[in-house]
Amino acid sequence: MSTRHEHDGPLAALVVGPDAGPTRQPVVLVHGFTQSGRSWLPLAERLAARGHEVVLPDLPGHGRSPADHATLPETADLLAALVEQTVGRPAAAVGYSLGGRCALHVATRHPGTLSRLALIGAHPGLLDPDERAVRRIDDEALAGRLEAEGVAAFLDHWLTVPLFGGFVPDEAEQTIRRGNTVAGLAASLRGSGTGTQEPLWDALSTLAIPLLAMAGERDTKFVTLAERLAGAVPDGRVVVVEGAAHMAHLERPDAVAAIVEEFVA
Repeated sequence: MSTRHEHDGPLAALVVGPDAGPTRQPVVLVHGFTQSGRSWLPLAERLAARGHEVVLPDLPGHGRSPADHATLPETADLLAALVEQTVGRPAAAVGYSLGGRCALHVATRHPGTLSRLALIGAHPGLLDPDERAVRRIDDEALAGRLEAEGVAAFLDHWLTVPLFGGFVPDEAEQTIRRGNTVAGLAASLRGSGTGTQEPLWDALSTLAIPLLAMAGERDTKFVTLAERLAGAVPDGRVVVVEGAAHMAHLERPDAVAAIVEEFVA
């Protein structure tokens, strides 16, 4: 069994903890685009059973958090404040995709907030300004499609993009995603899309915490990025999740949970 309570603020969050009180370091699980903190609940319950207090934030424009056009640095500031407000000490973080990019910004902007960082399918930023400009155009087109079609139709399209390798999340996860709003998801694309992100490659060499870079075996682009990420930090390693594409934590939940449990223990 576990305890749960809602945290309200600029970033809403669900906090899951063990019945007997936390005995291990706290963990923050940061979700991807179109998800919410509740997408992590199965992993949060496993970690709580092992004595961790687990914070599940809703990123700007997702879940119960406001539909602000928050940039990645602004989101990192909100996440750092949330860690202080909820657990009051350095936490391990696990971030998937958009959540990984947000967590990387926390690690580089707020040293001391995170004790270690695990990433799943996360990008430190496009180095080529022209590539970033093209990506901003693409994200604006996605935001326009979202506003024209609504959340349900947009998700039908979004979940078929090649990045996800044909994997379709279960009904519970799709229900979580359909609970988001047009305004919130569009604001996230415009404020925190990959095209808006200044690259963090140079800052990685100063990272003074262990970093675990994960990617699904079939997500070849992000396997390469994970290898580069791990090589760019003083204490980094790579884990490739067999049989998975980009959503490795949903495709192979038990395998990813075991990796994360070992890393944060």
